[in-house]
Amino acid sequence: MFKFVGAALGFFLLGRSISGAVIGFVIGSVIDNFAVSGARKVSGSGDVFDYYREHAGGSRSDFATMLMALSASVMRADGKILKAELDYIKAFFSQQFGPQFTVEHLQVLKHFLNAAEIPLPQICEDIKRRTQVEVRVQLLHYLFGIAKADGHVAEVELTVLKRIANLLEIPQADFESIKSMFYRDANSDYHVLGIEPGATEEEIKKAYRQMAIRYHPDKVIHMGEEYQKGAKEKFQKVQEAYENIKKSRGIS
Repeated sequence: MFKFVGAALGFFLLGRSISGAVIGFVIGSVIDNFAVSGARKVSGSGDVFDYYREHAGGSRSDFATMLMALSASVMRADGKILKAELDYIKAFFSQQFGPQFTVEHLQVLKHFLNAAEIPLPQICEDIKRRTQVEVRVQLLHYLFGIAKADGHVAEVELTVLKRIANLLEIPQADFESIKSMFYRDANSDYHVLGIEPGATEEEIKKAYRQMAIRYHPDKVIHMGEEYQKGAKEKFQKVQEAYENIKKSRGIS
């Protein structure tokens, strides 16, 4: 656009001369090139995915990049980056990765936070291709932890979490169970077990056994010790929900 504006200005400002139009056209072309280059650097979701692939690589040790990309998506959901969320991520990575957690990981997070757009479909497709569903369920549990870091899971955060769960093809029952661990209401204990308050005693016991097997920490043992803490926490939530229901209904 600027090359045509420049040509017109050059033509009139330099005495309606052809040479003035040419000079203006050249200057405008330079401005156009800078504008296009800048737009590509800021808004290109393809560039962000290239950055993701470069850092995620093909090794399990680079799984941290997957977490950072998804973490940034949740942090950006409500339009503000909270210190409580960042502190949660730092604590999680320090506990899970130990000495392997470096400033570089935070720089990766900052890159995703500053991107004009995070290409969630492509990133989730890559994660889905590399991981089993049990691992993806554990990722969702971690992401809910970020959303709850400020003490409340906002509706807009819940929408992003739901989108991520769908893209990762996490079963609806697992999404509702984990949601109920963080997004509490009067029926949360039942929903953690994947049942409704009207369930019979036998249905409650059956649901608990199924969830205890499904969420057992051994399901992600192949991912290494750094993922065991979150898995154990999720398993404990299932046990707590079952004990709460037994107590409220007098089940032995």
